[in-house]
Amino acid sequence: MSDRREFIQKSSVGAAALTAGGLTFSAKSYGRIIGANEKVRVAVIGLSDRFRSALFPSFMDHAKEQNFEIVALSDLWSVRRETGKEFFKKNAGWDVALCRNNDELYERKDFDAVVISTPDFAHALHLAEAAGHKKDAYCEKPFAETMADAKAALSACHKNNNVVQIGSQRRSTGNYIAAKEYLNSGKFGDIVTVEMCWNVNQPGRWRRPEEVKAIREADTDWKRFQMNRPETAWDPRKYLEFRLFWPYSSGIAGQWMSHQIDTVHWFTGLAHPRSVAANGGIYQWKDGRSNADTLTAVFDYGDDKKGFQVVYTSRFSNSAGGTKELYFSNGGMLNLDTNKVTSEGGLTEREAKAMGLKANLLESFELPKVAMATSADTAKDSSTSAHMMNWMECVRSRAKTHAPVEAGYSHAIATIMANAAFRTGLQATFDEKLQEVVCGGKVFKY
Repeated sequence: MSDRREFIQKSSVGAAALTAGGLTFSAKSYGRIIGANEKVRVAVIGLSDRFRSALFPSFMDHAKEQNFEIVALSDLWSVRRETGKEFFKKNAGWDVALCRNNDELYERKDFDAVVISTPDFAHALHLAEAAGHKKDAYCEKPFAETMADAKAALSACHKNNNVVQIGSQRRSTGNYIAAKEYLNSGKFGDIVTVEMCWNVNQPGRWRRPEEVKAIREADTDWKRFQMNRPETAWDPRKYLEFRLFWPYSSGIAGQWMSHQIDTVHWFTGLAHPRSVAANGGIYQWKDGRSNADTLTAVFDYGDDKKGFQVVYTSRFSNSAGGTKELYFSNGGMLNLDTNKVTSEGGLTEREAKAMGLKANLLESFELPKVAMATSADTAKDSSTSAHMMNWMECVRSRAKTHAPVEAGYSHAIATIMANAAFRTGLQATFDEKLQEVVCGGKVFKY
């Protein structure tokens, strides 16, 4: 059997095991987990578009099998609370309790875990709060937008040992699991460069114009919404279109970069970059936003012995290029868009011979695609479905999830560094002792 065929067979088995829940269960333990009589009751914090379109269908894929049920909803906006009540009744037949805020929610004693799908800047703060109340959590990314919030959440989760799944669903996706196994096998060689992009041409991305017109301050809790951010006057755009405005979101960095840079950490085992330089601006959509519609960041990873560069680009003004993740070694390329390993760009015999070296060309092949088998066909996002399943299983088994709190902490360091470099115009580094992002000798905050 060739090395390539041996890798494909092994990684297919490994990926299937991981996608099924991150553990290889014995028949006895598997039966105990799936067949548990005790229902796991879940509260939803934030009725977001993401929750309705992906998290809820994924939850429902496995709710019956895993004996999970949603029993409460906490949302600051009365309209979303009432919409949520109708949504759960219509789509699941559940009468969920409605809570005006998390103080009301945590007064309840009838739930075990939470799904956090609130604005970007609030994720870490809500996760820390959940941990303090001994609740397991599925928490959407980005993990945090400041190091203060990231450290608070990490500390709370470590202290309380709650089961956490960060919404980095690539970690539960077959082709990414297979790619990690291939890279870890050593056959690819050292990574020398990674190129990533996420390009769209969507004027309405992150915009909610109709809701902005309709919302009234009296129907929500603006002061509570701002949490630990600087207090400002009521602004419906910052409430509903928060991804366009710092410090409620870093925009591109928190939303998209957090997904892609997480794979770098996962594949390599590195916790964060050594440095980041970034540039960008608002070049197309001059609609009052403060976050860039175009961003380029260059990351340096590694140590004194070896390292590599990650070049990340994103634009809202032209969708050419789409979403790409390309890993390069001296022998070729791993393309996570096509799921192929090729010798493209590798060291040819002609160039190698001229320097007294041997050619270095990877054998071309396609990564195995291992899909999550769902119990229903309602979920359009199989990656999120697999990720949700993994969380549910780990809530029961108390095992570590595919994307534990440490994974979120790592991607937050990288995205905060990129945001800091963009906003200051200075190179960002990370102070290990302080666990702080530093630009020009100063700790970055807002």
